[in-house]
Amino acid sequence: MEFSLSEEQIELREAIIRFARQEIVHDLAMYDKEGHFPFDSWRKCAEMQIIALPFPEEYGGCGSDFLTTVVVLQALGYSCKDAGLVHALSTQILCGLQILLFGSPEQKQRFLPPLCRGEKVFAQAITEPDAGSDAIGSMRTRAEKTEKGYVLNGSKMFISNGPIADVVIVFALTDPEISRLGGISCFMVEKETPGFERCHPVEKMGLCTLQNGELVFADCCVPASALLGREGQGAIIFNESMEWERSLLPAAHLGTLERVLETCVSYARKRSAFGQSIGKYQAVANKIVDMKLVFELGRLILYKAATLKSQGKRATLEASIAKLFISEGLKQSCLDAVQVHGGYGFTKEYELERDLRDSVAATIYSGTSEMQQAIISRLMGL
Repeated sequence: MEFSLSEEQIELREAIIRFARQEIVHDLAMYDKEGHFPFDSWRKCAEMQIIALPFPEEYGGCGSDFLTTVVVLQALGYSCKDAGLVHALSTQILCGLQILLFGSPEQKQRFLPPLCRGEKVFAQAITEPDAGSDAIGSMRTRAEKTEKGYVLNGSKMFISNGPIADVVIVFALTDPEISRLGGISCFMVEKETPGFERCHPVEKMGLCTLQNGELVFADCCVPASALLGREGQGAIIFNESMEWERSLLPAAHLGTLERVLETCVSYARKRSAFGQSIGKYQAVANKIVDMKLVFELGRLILYKAATLKSQGKRATLEASIAKLFISEGLKQSCLDAVQVHGGYGFTKEYELERDLRDSVAATIYSGTSEMQQAIISRLMGL
């Protein structure tokens, strides 16, 4: 399988890098410290049509394939140091893909254009206070059917974009008596809906600009038209969305890893100790070589997953491998980058400490590393 990029994809990658360096210029140190979301930079990314990439032109999209979207998010992760913003953009795209794949014609026409323009912020709500890795099997949020639609009760936790979301795709139990694979449904809940509350963002060690928090549904009434897909199709939508998500997020991680790698190579060439550059010492060079291995091998499996999705094929195994390998590799690479830089790596001025803080979450969200290992082993027939 050939993964070389087209000339158009290479030009787009370079355009995104120039854009991010010139236009995404908010004071990241301040935003990170105060936990604020950079709405101005979000709007600039939307105007650059980053969100619109994989969607049909009839909804205001660019009609690009999924590999191109992955290439762009990788470029953004490389050139934009605000990992929280890139994560928020990835979440927006993921929500749009669910609407595109499972939404009714009316839902697509209503929600996709403002989603592509970035005028409305979208979130996906699966995780609950007592249900993380087993979110489907342990889900407690209920959606009771009524004559007018559905009534939702329950809460969701650690929802990316949740505190600022205009629209949330909510997963809830519609029939707890049958298998969870057929008893969960999805609903489009808008922020003005009575009974729906967006709580304050949680304080986190990293990804501080990403607004992440709890959502509460207390007798939240939604019309039947809010149902995304068919009733009982929630588990199918979830499994499909995870393949997209486990390709989108690692794309940004791969870009960050590339930037960290370049930073370490440059520093190891310039910094001297005992009469020679520190890159000449095997203990230092080996750490940087390991980063290069993760980047090159991670790119291969990620592009394979993205190519399969672009061809309309399943990529469950490839997406899980990409997510596991790249997220663990990023976390270790950021830790090694701090070590390579010594005392400077421990300072905020060199910004590597923020990359390290941001990287820790990569092995937790979208299925922990342990869950990815379980998925991979199951797909291997073990």
